[in-house]
Amino acid sequence: MFRLIYNLFMPVGFLFYVPGLYLKYRHRPGWKNTFMERFGCFTPERVKELEAFHGAVWVHAVSVGEAVVALSLLRAWQAKHPERKFILSTTTTTGQELVRNQAPANTAVIFCPIDFLWMVRRALSVLKPSMLVIFETEIWPNLVAETRKRGIPVTLVNGRMSDHSVKGYRKIRCFFGPLLKMFNLISVQTEADAERYLSVSPEANVVVSGNLKFDQKAPGELPDAGYSACFGPGKHLVLLAASTHPGEEELVTETYLRLRKEIPNLKLVLVPRHVERAADIVEMLKRLGVRFSRRSSGGEAAEPADVLLADTTGEMLKLMNGADLVIMGKSLAGHDEGHNLIEPALLSKPIVTGHVLRNFRFILKVLLQENAVATVTGDGELYEQLRKLLTDEKMRVELGKRAGQVIRRHAGAADRTIAALENLLENPSKH
Repeated sequence: MFRLIYNLFMPVGFLFYVPGLYLKYRHRPGWKNTFMERFGCFTPERVKELEAFHGAVWVHAVSVGEAVVALSLLRAWQAKHPERKFILSTTTTTGQELVRNQAPANTAVIFCPIDFLWMVRRALSVLKPSMLVIFETEIWPNLVAETRKRGIPVTLVNGRMSDHSVKGYRKIRCFFGPLLKMFNLISVQTEADAERYLSVSPEANVVVSGNLKFDQKAPGELPDAGYSACFGPGKHLVLLAASTHPGEEELVTETYLRLRKEIPNLKLVLVPRHVERAADIVEMLKRLGVRFSRRSSGGEAAEPADVLLADTTGEMLKLMNGADLVIMGKSLAGHDEGHNLIEPALLSKPIVTGHVLRNFRFILKVLLQENAVATVTGDGELYEQLRKLLTDEKMRVELGKRAGQVIRRHAGAADRTIAALENLLENPSKH
């Protein structure tokens, strides 16, 4: 009944969704050549190309963040089972470009269809997968139900559910309860996540496998970040603000201007979460009278800049690797959801973040227990926390070193997840 209501209202919701989809398509960079796959439209050439992947495991990751983890899982999975073929899908153009550049062998890359019945059915008819693996929170009713209807196992991996989200799920558990029960397997990050899923759907098959992000591995050799082209020659101390959201760029830039009075060789790199916000950030930098350069323009400036606006995608690890201190965004200036702390920790970089990360509480807790991250309880503390770390190289190095050690100790989720998925592929009737 509720799925019927969902499908009746989908066209109305789609009308409100289309303008935002168009704006993202127009202003967000990335791969767009096959974007019509979002509407279930596959060219005859693509249909022929994808025939070679019938029976593959379809893995869906939304955007860049999930795609990075999905790629890590696929590499580990192929190392254990080289005979496996995969189809990897994303919904964003930036995520699509990333996976097209980095997908391992025997992996086809597509855009995931919007959750209209006919679009989902068309995609399933073209792909004919042996399993659907969904990352984290992408629970689309038609995609899940239509896949199960065809006798194809459906799984959710690296699942998480925040306190805020679980309240919404519980309010309409009459819809989400049966939907979650359709999953053959729901593999979640923590015991708390498992409890939240089971509170919505007590009969769902939920297991705790750990956080796959702990199993990410930094590339053996990352290319140089190329900061000298922007900042000029010489020894610079680089402060990087990663995955920032509205309000954070201005807060960090103003704090940077204060710090530079004490630390003349300090430089700032701003990496906004959504590059389509670059124009607004440029206006802010102009208003503050900052000498800056844009990464999208090559990063070079007529004269050395003080601030680099990294308005590109897929370069986060490279940019972090060239930094001396990393601020993780969506944790300051009124934001408290947080972003993934594992990427800078993988590189043994010292990290500063807000003290409440609603979407990454477990990771924050683990790092705090080992004194492997620096937090601020309010924006007013940011200046002092940064000053303390920027003026003490030994403290920075030790903080980053502990972060890297913590991440390596908590690895292992990939092996557990792969084992559970392989068991399901071999014994689908038991689940």
